[in-house]
Amino acid sequence: MELLLIRHGESTWNAEGIIQGWGDPPLSEAARAQARSLGLRLSQQEGITALYSSTLQRARETAEIIGELTGTSPHFDDRLREGGIGVLTGVNVKEVEKLYPEIWRDWQESPLQTPIPGGEDNENFRKRVTQVMESILANHEDNDQIAVVSHGGTFGIYLAHLIDLDMRKRVPFRFANASLSMIQLGGVRPRIALLNDTCHLERS
Repeated sequence: MELLLIRHGESTWNAEGIIQGWGDPPLSEAARAQARSLGLRLSQQEGITALYSSTLQRARETAEIIGELTGTSPHFDDRLREGGIGVLTGVNVKEVEKLYPEIWRDWQESPLQTPIPGGEDNENFRKRVTQVMESILANHEDNDQIAVVSHGGTFGIYLAHLIDLDMRKRVPFRFANASLSMIQLGGVRPRIALLNDTCHLERS
């Protein structure tokens, strides 16, 4: 089974350096072109069996564009949302250190262990993400190709879980807007065949 992890295109908040979490900004105009480039790339490969997406509109819009180009209707699931970051939602990243110095200091050292007022508990976040991914994969066959449109934090915590990384440390993955990653499942261990690939954006 192949699992395609697709981070949403650039949102208007991404463009302005604003932290999102459960905030729900739309795609920027540039992001719609990003999604079309990725959708065209995927349409030229072997068919996607199923397409799933977070319900936040930056992911939803990306999935709808990809679905139209690949002939795949997206299934939306609230559990695929980004992690909730409470008081940091809607704050420009340049302002966090000034507004919340203690959170900023701890976040640099151990983001998954730093409680954020009003935010989602990181253990609950991990459980939510792993449970939804397991339920998605359980619905498909070994030779299926499953695409999931979601968020950088969601994919980072899932990959860390998948390859048994220490959750007390910073997740070492980065996912650019409209990036494509591919995980091959079904062997002795999962294999990361592609990570944070954006070559389709260079051609657009």
